[in-house]
Amino acid sequence: MGSTSGGATDKPQAKPGGAGEVGTPKRTKEIIGKYGFSFKKSLGQNFLIDGNILSRIVDAAELGGGTGALEIGPGIGALTQRLAEKAGKVAAIEIDQRLIPILGDILADKPNVTIVHGDVLKIDLKELFREQFTGCEGVSVVANLPYYVTTPILMKLLEEKLPLRHIVVMIQKEVAERMAAKPGGKEYGSLSVAVQYYCEPKLVCTVPHTVFIPQPNVDSAVIKLSVRDKPAVDVPDEEHFFRVVQASFAQRRKTLMNNLTAFVGKERREELTALLARIGIDPGRRGETLSLDEFALLSTSMLEAGWRG
Repeated sequence: MGSTSGGATDKPQAKPGGAGEVGTPKRTKEIIGKYGFSFKKSLGQNFLIDGNILSRIVDAAELGGGTGALEIGPGIGALTQRLAEKAGKVAAIEIDQRLIPILGDILADKPNVTIVHGDVLKIDLKELFREQFTGCEGVSVVANLPYYVTTPILMKLLEEKLPLRHIVVMIQKEVAERMAAKPGGKEYGSLSVAVQYYCEPKLVCTVPHTVFIPQPNVDSAVIKLSVRDKPAVDVPDEEHFFRVVQASFAQRRKTLMNNLTAFVGKERREELTALLARIGIDPGRRGETLSLDEFALLSTSMLEAGWRG
């Protein structure tokens, strides 16, 4: 894992909206032209060019001089600049080797920033936290995530039980709405349950596709995930809990009974009927109507009955 740190210089720090500010249409185009940078669609590269949205993202993260910020996919450093002004320590993971020297130049006056070249899905994040954030009062992830890897990245951050305070990310609007959805709506699904098991979600703002270079095809949203001290519900086996949740949403139009029958086997349908009756869950309901408490009750009861799936 290679890294580049911004070194201290005599240059004044860029102020929001000032001449050194990266997150504007003019500066972004200048930087792209200066370095001859070409966007790779396969990496989901879209650079944010709206200073107000950048401010909303950073403010939501509640950073301070003693805190750390982990950025994923810094691009040309528009958000990184803002994070460096608010947090005591910033580590930014960038997968695209072509951006490493650009970031080194742009962030040369930000000695509290370290750029790490690598794939966040392959990096040992616990080791990175030990290297970069030891002594920080708390660490938050703050990022404009590529659409195509949003869910894998977020689930890695949550499942690895990293010492995080908040995760403030800009993602596809539809995905953000699913993460924050309540039971009973069409947006509520296994992703909603997984995120809310670990976090308290809050939609910060929606972001039109017009404030990016290049413009994506869909709108985005900023979501703040406040990481819980302990999961929202107590379950004896997390892996089993999530298997039951996935099974319950396997085919959304089917009832809970039909989806769970496919999970445990047709030969145990009668036992399943009895179990649902015993715990007071109507077999005719659909997965999208169950709360986290009900999923916890269901999965624990199935585990006690010997059904691991």
